[in-house]
Amino acid sequence: MHLFQSLSKMWIDIARLRNEITCGYLDEQFCQIEDLQDEASPNFTAEVACLFFKDSARLMTNIEQAMEKNPRDFNRWDAHMQQLKGSCSSIGASRMKIECASFRNSCGDENAEGCVRSFQKVKREHGVLRQKLESYFQLLRQAGPAGTATRCGGA
Repeated sequence: MHLFQSLSKMWIDIARLRNEITCGYLDEQFCQIEDLQDEASPNFTAEVACLFFKDSARLMTNIEQAMEKNPRDFNRWDAHMQQLKGSCSSIGASRMKIECASFRNSCGDENAEGCVRSFQKVKREHGVLRQKLESYFQLLRQAGPAGTATRCGGA
């Protein structure tokens, strides 16, 4: 009975964390990715998330470099941010996507300070989302085969 209670509590924790993530940080796109996961690809969602975090880290580095090397080149900054926004859309990272749009609006207004503020928010949202998804996937791994998830390298 004790094992059953522990597993039951773990699944309640998983459901609670998933609800928190999908109600504030991720949109229906993430749910669609989860729907693609099956017995043939039990780690699909975690693998997609891992690829997103690797790609988004690279894109954010590109944006930082563009902002340092090309001050006030709003077209270049905007082009880099458009790539990141697309990556956010692909996994459903709604809060990040909103901040990417804010950055792009600041580019359109040629507002460097607004771009810097928005980019800081993008990075913050990226870190929060990564931490929440890592916790979610860790709980799934602990739950066993029905909740299998891979560990994202470098996380």
